Amino acid sequence: MTQEIKPCKPVQATLTLPGSKSYTHRALMAAALAAGESVLTNALAAEDTELTAQALTQLGAGIDWQGTTIRVTGRAGRWRPARLPIYLGNSGTSMRFLTALVALGEGEYLLTGTDRLCQRPLGELLDALRRVGVQAVSAKGDGCPPVRVTGGLTGGRTQLSGGTSSQYLSALLFIGPLAPKGLEIEITGELVSRPYVDLTLEVLSDFGVSYYREGYRYFLVPGGQSYLPQDYKIEADASSASYFWAAAALTGGRVTITNLSLESSQGDAAFPGVLGRMGCAIESTPAGLTVQGGPLRGVEVDMATMPDLVPTLAVLAAFAAGDTVITGVAHLRHKESDRLAAVAAELARLGIEARETADGLVIRGGAPKGAVIQTYNDHRIAMSFAVAGLKTPGMVITDPDCVAKSFPNFWEFFDRLYA
Repeated sequence: MTQEIKPCKPVQATLTLPGSKSYTHRALMAAALAAGESVLTNALAAEDTELTAQALTQLGAGIDWQGTTIRVTGRAGRWRPARLPIYLGNSGTSMRFLTALVALGEGEYLLTGTDRLCQRPLGELLDALRRVGVQAVSAKGDGCPPVRVTGGLTGGRTQLSGGTSSQYLSALLFIGPLAPKGLEIEITGELVSRPYVDLTLEVLSDFGVSYYREGYRYFLVPGGQSYLPQDYKIEADASSASYFWAAAALTGGRVTITNLSLESSQGDAAFPGVLGRMGCAIESTPAGLTVQGGPLRGVEVDMATMPDLVPTLAVLAAFAAGDTVITGVAHLRHKESDRLAAVAAELARLGIEARETADGLVIRGGAPKGAVIQTYNDHRIAMSFAVAGLKTPGMVITDPDCVAKSFPNFWEFFDRLYA
């Protein structure tokens, strides 16, 4: 199956987008760790979040999902044994978070997923869990899933390098309040994707958990705490918003996202600032966050705080005057695809010069031509390169349904750009 993209006049759209994937994952975890019923509204129903919900159900949480509202009956971290493997598809977030969460249960849990998920590194999290009393091993012995985890969490001090994934830290932060001794976590290197840790800490606070931190180097979560059930509203997904802001930037149009502001804790909500440097006008009002497109110029930008938007930026860079230099994202090689290699390869199909560096990409803007885009079963490759088709005829996206991982109705929203 393929999706052909038709060029578009300058887009004019006001959109209210589905909820944040990052917040939905985290709110589901926190609600399942609470004792009592929580109600999550504007939750994102997508492959990844549904895999998290199914796993939590398998562990004994009550989850009633109706549209964009989820009622969660938590178990205060007292999980049921899982007789069958916990299958997590291609959801790295689910795998990393649940590898830690099942340490609160009794007996052994086996967590597995797709072939690609079972190639993604997890060894550092397993090492960190072993330091605090958990038996956690890679079933293949290569530091990747499937993993076997046996409870016994005591707590205490552990450490992470911080250089591979911020989700290792988030996973530990979730179980810290329920560890008998609490958790002290030292970050020995430079922590990547810091805004995602901020999201985790925000959700912990919203569900009644206290903690202490020293920047991004040291975190202390006292034990003996309880998660408190909440009525919790989830804001729009800033990663999803990026494609529509990019559409405005590329076509010289105007797009407003109504349920997102610059005050969002989502790192990706800062993307309009990058677009501003490229030549767009940005406006934040009570009506929403608006991008007005303009002639694009290349930029040099460290994308460490919004790595998921590198494909989106790379597509815009292909049309911008001059070079765009993207740094700070070496860890993108461990995503749903090797995103640095994938983006460079697909830009080459468009006739655009792009080369990988140790921690990013260098892209020379030009006049992209139409092409059949390979998506590598990676939702972000599909959605970002779809934007290129608004400007360049002959763009075809293969495997368009891969967007279901994070944004199942992406193509419906995309069609609104032609209205």
